[in-house]
Amino acid sequence: MAWTVTYDLEEFRAAAGGFLRARPARHTTLLTVVSSLVAAGSGRYGDQPPVYGWWTGAGPVEGAFLCTPPYPPLLSELTGEAARELARTLARDGERQITGVNAGRETAETFATAWQALTGAVSGVEQAHRLYRLDGLTPPDPAPPGRPRTATATTADRDLLITWCEGFTRETGALRGDVAALVDDKLGHGGITLWELDGRPVACAGITRTVADMARVALVYTPPELRGRGYAGAATAAVSRAARDAGVKEILLFTDVANPTSNALYQRLGYRPLEDHLVLSFSSASSASSASSASSASSAGRRDPEQGHPS
Repeated sequence: MAWTVTYDLEEFRAAAGGFLRARPARHTTLLTVVSSLVAAGSGRYGDQPPVYGWWTGAGPVEGAFLCTPPYPPLLSELTGEAARELARTLARDGERQITGVNAGRETAETFATAWQALTGAVSGVEQAHRLYRLDGLTPPDPAPPGRPRTATATTADRDLLITWCEGFTRETGALRGDVAALVDDKLGHGGITLWELDGRPVACAGITRTVADMARVALVYTPPELRGRGYAGAATAAVSRAARDAGVKEILLFTDVANPTSNALYQRLGYRPLEDHLVLSFSSASSASSASSASSASSAGRRDPEQGHPS
């Protein structure tokens, strides 16, 4: 068994695409990141080229990863052997700075343990997420006043969404790249629904491109002064209903494990827990203590992030 690593997206899709599509819910973020890279090019998330890899022996692919700097490597579920060998493979390559890992809880922890043994780095939990799958949609009852509409590439919608995404970034720390590019990418495929009250947008809910009959609700946001009125739940229900009506079979979303309000909201809408994910950050032992204190302080005011990667 061994890892094959490449900078060629098409080579990765040819080798690992079938593996990823066989379990679209479990591989949701990998699939949607690949979809965005196909649509927007290799510079979609930053100036450094993405890198990809797959784990295989004589048989079919059994694991995959990709890394789009400045975001940490994003891993599929891996066996312990595959996770440890990936850590060794990436540690041997001095071209890439590995600042963390994003994966299901067990895989993330196994990789981090191996990385620490190889490099002496200390790992810390940057984000902990729960993946939900839509079962039966139950819209808010009573619904808040207003109605949904799909955001368009007009100057008014685009400027507002950039402002909201900048606010989302300040609160969650989840978006590290070009916010305008993120908005343009989602507007390009009709991927943002606005909830409007008397013609004024009061909340939004995004959704990824549909891949392998799967799409994921993302970037749910309400400005602070408008929260607590049910607008985000209504926007989420609207975008979920539209996806279901369009024939999407797997509709997913991530929440912050530590946010009881959003976890309860999405369960009321009909989403059911599927699995937990971790985004771990790596730092030197000398800086671990100060980084931990800063992380604790900043996380106190966070709302739900988009699972560590704005796909």
